[in-house]
Amino acid sequence: MKVLALNSVFPFKNNSFYPEGKIKKEIEFTEARDGRATETNQERNEDALRNLKLQMEVERLKRIEQKVVAHEMAHKVVGGRYTGAPSYHYTRGPDGKLYITGGEVPIDVSEEDTPEETIQKMEVVRRAALAPADPSPQDLAVAQTATLKEIKAKLELAQKRLKEMEEKSSPKKEGFHTLA
Repeated sequence: MKVLALNSVFPFKNNSFYPEGKIKKEIEFTEARDGRATETNQERNEDALRNLKLQMEVERLKRIEQKVVAHEMAHKVVGGRYTGAPSYHYTRGPDGKLYITGGEVPIDVSEEDTPEETIQKMEVVRRAALAPADPSPQDLAVAQTATLKEIKAKLELAQKRLKEMEEKSSPKKEGFHTLA
């Protein structure tokens, strides 16, 4: 017969129905009758502490999973057509279940055919990289890459427009060429 810990069954020492001395005698009688030692309070407390730690670890893994899914979904929603499907990394918890503990969303950072299209695309890519509340170092690197490509495309566009303006403003006459 297994006897529960006194303090877990009877939290008050001065319980009028079960005076402490009577309970101790009942336990001693049970141990003597069964011929085996019963589990001690310390062992029960250690078991309870282990169970509490396992529950806390499961709760921690659940919180991580929620954060990772929200993080990757933020990239996906903002990045739209320039992003692929999220993929996740899993960790087996102490309860035997798999929990998402990491993830990634592929994003296209290639330049488009025209500077205007590249600028537009890189604005979306940068916003997607910075969409989560807590961007990772990789997210920041992608945002930086998008910003650099956007700046390059803006420079190309400015040079293109300057060249077009120069061509329109310089008088061209047949048979005459400009010497530099």
